[in-house]
Amino acid sequence: MYAVIATGGKQYKVQVGDIIYIEKLEEPVGATVTFDVLLVGGEDGVRAGTPLLEGVKVEGAVAAQVKGEKIIVFKYKSKKNYRRKSGHRQRYTKVEITSIA
Repeated sequence: MYAVIATGGKQYKVQVGDIIYIEKLEEPVGATVTFDVLLVGGEDGVRAGTPLLEGVKVEGAVAAQVKGEKIIVFKYKSKKNYRRKSGHRQRYTKVEITSIA
């Protein structure tokens, strides 16, 4: 059985036991989070919501708060002696999917 959830402006296809990295949530490590479900599929077919499915929830446990890979932003204009260098590391929440009910 799989489900499609939406969080942080993105959609994720998940199954029980999957580990996903989502946009940072303000939850402590070990907390349980609940996601709304857009679509559920399995052996009995596919059910889609409009936009959400009623009575179906996906639960996950927060495993860690992590940072992504460093991205370098470099702005440059030729012949004008203009250079700006900065970096960015996106923060993510590592979630392990525990149940689809």
